[in-house]
Amino acid sequence: MTSKKKKLYEGKAKVLYSTDNSYCVIQHFKDEATAFNAKKKETIEGKGVLNNFLSEFFMQKLNSINIPTHFIKRLNMREQLVEKCEIIPLEVVVRNIAAGSLSKRLGIQEGTRLARPIVEFYYKDDSLNDPLVTESQITTFEWASETELGEIFEIALRTNDFLSGLLLAVDLTLVDFKIEIGRSLKSEGDKLIIADEISPDTCRLWDSKTKKRLDKDVFRLNKGSIAVAYTEVANRFDLLPKNVKSAVK
Repeated sequence: MTSKKKKLYEGKAKVLYSTDNSYCVIQHFKDEATAFNAKKKETIEGKGVLNNFLSEFFMQKLNSINIPTHFIKRLNMREQLVEKCEIIPLEVVVRNIAAGSLSKRLGIQEGTRLARPIVEFYYKDDSLNDPLVTESQITTFEWASETELGEIFEIALRTNDFLSGLLLAVDLTLVDFKIEIGRSLKSEGDKLIIADEISPDTCRLWDSKTKKRLDKDVFRLNKGSIAVAYTEVANRFDLLPKNVKSAVK
């Protein structure tokens, strides 16, 4: 049973609803775009549809190679059925090329390819602007155990390897990305799974040849329409029905 019940949570980009199944929730993708901890925000028609299809695609691909995610199935143009989980209060960021806050924080020229991927952790708290935290802080404050941290590193780096190759096949470079990790509520032993979404909202994607940005930096930096940018990413994988292609130009 997957009928929608009451609203459980509403964030900047998504809404979660309960269902008749205590282990499943419905995730609704909104059209709102936000940046700089919601200091900049705008409604972008069709954005929720695009992220729904894109996240479905990436999550299904990860599930197929035994990187577990919360994704079960797409229900309609804007909603997915996903596994309910206990979110670990960390944003896990993997970086392949210097950009964004890393470049500003360390004075590294944007576009510099890193010698190896960097994994960073940010504490999920909007009131604190999601501060960068260390592994010792994570274990000291019991946000995650040492064993879980090891699993998170493995999930993050395997995801990075797989997505980098998948995207490169359509001439997209995975500059960096953010994932969230949850503890499965239906599996014994607190199995860790990727939750939230994987989309141009959570990844920096550059055209491999032109370096054109096709991610939320288009919105952050006023470089055009993210509906156009996200549609280009989706079309490179031929994800959208014909009626959607004309609806989000």
